[in-house]
Amino acid sequence: MARIREFDTEKAVEAAMNAFRLNGYDGTSIQDLVDATGVGRGSLYAAFGNKEGLYLAAMDRYRECYALPLVELLRGGAPGRELLREVLVAAVDEIVCDGSRRACLIVGAAVGRIAHDPQVSAHVQSTSEMLEDALAQVVAEAQADGQFSEKNDARTLARYLVMTMHGLRVMGAISPDREALTAVAEVALDTLDPSSAR
Repeated sequence: MARIREFDTEKAVEAAMNAFRLNGYDGTSIQDLVDATGVGRGSLYAAFGNKEGLYLAAMDRYRECYALPLVELLRGGAPGRELLREVLVAAVDEIVCDGSRRACLIVGAAVGRIAHDPQVSAHVQSTSEMLEDALAQVVAEAQADGQFSEKNDARTLARYLVMTMHGLRVMGAISPDREALTAVAEVALDTLDPSSAR
């Protein structure tokens, strides 16, 4: 029986995640993943079952690297408007600094995979709901303090902010213009201002 080559699973998943972000699921072949990870085809199949298994592992890694830290930041108790401005500007800076224009794995999966793959659909939904829940809590607290308009409920505004964040990533892939992206982020924040409801 052939011996499966040992490798650092975490590093391999990280490399695969970046390959999927650059080229999408359909645009990334098994050979691309072999090249990106430095792991043989047989070892990848033994560890992850198939390309989809590695993609799901990459989505888990993406959530660990990006979504979970963001949720922790949102739960940190900072003032609502300041916190959300920090989050949106940080997203813009990440987009602009990413010269390779890697896509958000959640956006990519939502556009290209959820219609065909129930596991991917469930993953995207759970990650989005986790972020939405954290944002809704921030918005609700800010509304109670009079920082944000109460014209719309906190859940609707949280969904609006999730849409804004995803939209910034799509716009940034087209043109990573910091000034333009920051202006959109500021418009989103202005929408939450109590004076906008008058």
